[in-house]
Amino acid sequence: MTHSSVHGEGTRRGVRRASGAGQEGGRRGDDGDGSGRPSSGGGHGGRRGRRRQARRRHRVLRWSATALAVLILGTAGAGYLYYQHLNGNIEKGRRSNADSKARKTEPNAAGQTPLNILLIGSDSRKSDANVSLGGGRDNRDNPPLADVQMLIHLSADRKSAAVVSIPRDTRVDIPACKDPDSDETYPATNEIINTTLGRGGAGCTLATWENLTGIYIDHWMTIDFAGVVSMADAIGGVEVCVNQNVWDRARPNVPGGSGLKMTAGRKKVKGKQALEWLRTRHAWGSDPLRARAQHMYMNSMIRTLKSQNVFTDGGRLMNLAEAATNSLTVSEELGTVKKLYDLGMQLKTVPTDRITMTTMPTVEDNENANHLLPAGADAEKMWAMLRDDVPFDDKGAKADAKPASPASTASAGRTTDDPAAADDEIGVLVQNATRSATLGPVSGRARDIARELVGNGFTQATTDTSAALAEERTLVRYPSAELAGDAQAVAKSLGIPAGSVRKSADVSGVTVVVGADWRSGTAYPKQKTPQAGDLPSNSDAINGSDTGQCMDVYEPYQW
Repeated sequence: MTHSSVHGEGTRRGVRRASGAGQEGGRRGDDGDGSGRPSSGGGHGGRRGRRRQARRRHRVLRWSATALAVLILGTAGAGYLYYQHLNGNIEKGRRSNADSKARKTEPNAAGQTPLNILLIGSDSRKSDANVSLGGGRDNRDNPPLADVQMLIHLSADRKSAAVVSIPRDTRVDIPACKDPDSDETYPATNEIINTTLGRGGAGCTLATWENLTGIYIDHWMTIDFAGVVSMADAIGGVEVCVNQNVWDRARPNVPGGSGLKMTAGRKKVKGKQALEWLRTRHAWGSDPLRARAQHMYMNSMIRTLKSQNVFTDGGRLMNLAEAATNSLTVSEELGTVKKLYDLGMQLKTVPTDRITMTTMPTVEDNENANHLLPAGADAEKMWAMLRDDVPFDDKGAKADAKPASPASTASAGRTTDDPAAADDEIGVLVQNATRSATLGPVSGRARDIARELVGNGFTQATTDTSAALAEERTLVRYPSAELAGDAQAVAKSLGIPAGSVRKSADVSGVTVVVGADWRSGTAYPKQKTPQAGDLPSNSDAINGSDTGQCMDVYEPYQW
């Protein structure tokens, strides 16, 4: 028995060695764990069956893991390729094609900055699709016009948003612009704002807005006729409303018309009909009323998108992504899917009742009854609210109703530790910029303010004798950090707020620019700080949650 036991142990050791070399079936004394203990299942066949099942389970797990790895890698690869495909869809252009006096907003006390995006609707007919949708085949080679222009302002705290339209026939100062493709330079001019797109592209439109408003605009986006149709289809329709049957068509002595034909009431428009709604002007009665119809459409579109859970619907999301990336041309720093997605997520956080759509207040142009001009103080009040990041609505908390930091301060007007030189050592140039869109210049203003500065001890103050400039708001500009203290000392002596002191590459020394807001007197007039919701009455404001809006139809276009 002892010998038998020893022999059995030796046999088991041999079996383990053979098994290790790949020989199977010799491990009859083992139950699979190599312990040599008897199997609880009885005979040798049961033990072999369990060993085969274990090996099969191992092979299945190994193949499952391999298949999963291939699936993950394949999906990731497809996702990457699709991401690259979407990126390839996006057309891009230079952010600005002209000199601008606007400076990027500094962060507020919480480290937040507002975001400004210029949305431009182009009437370009360069493609067959745009010709078929917009007509005007004979105008195919004409420069595009920026017939829709809206500034979207997202507050620094991302709790509210404001949209301001400028009607396309508004006459403004347009700076010299350079076409980024042809390098052709277009001289500065005073013309209606929709011509800016054909004078160097969207970057020229952006620079015009910045010079008009004093607001730094971070990005632009353009969309053409075909893009509007594509986006409207991808969204699935947007509800609009008319109080009377409407047919916007050509009439005697009134050519054109969008072709929009609808019965009274509420209806979802998509595709070509959505484009017709956005292009309609005659049937509403004026260009500002066309802006109102566009605002109603945008508010309805935002409410529609918020109600659709597209981020859990892969097919819908892909359709929207394809439509958006194929429809939009954007400024180059915004030209990736990720950046567009991040922008969308920021806009998504704003509740609809904190979105306010407005139109810049205008007056009739005394040189051309078909054109408009910015309405002086009312228009400037809106721009001041945006510069100061003051909400257009009054629905926020009291803390939201106060500007986090004055806009001008954000534009480089903060107090500085740079010490000022002695007053009589500071060179100051004074410019007369009292001309505005609606008022002519006041003669002698630069001379009067220079004399006041000399009387205050700034004996090196002189006047700029060049042609009168145009600036809605009085500013003190300086070229470099070492002159910041000097500029602030000059501003303080005249009562100009520190927020109106700005660093600027357009000047070579401390320069006082006497704007249209200071047309008389030698002490800068006190400026009222705008409050939340304190919009001019002629801004035609519409709240984003207002579902009761409905357009009236001008009688000749009713049917």
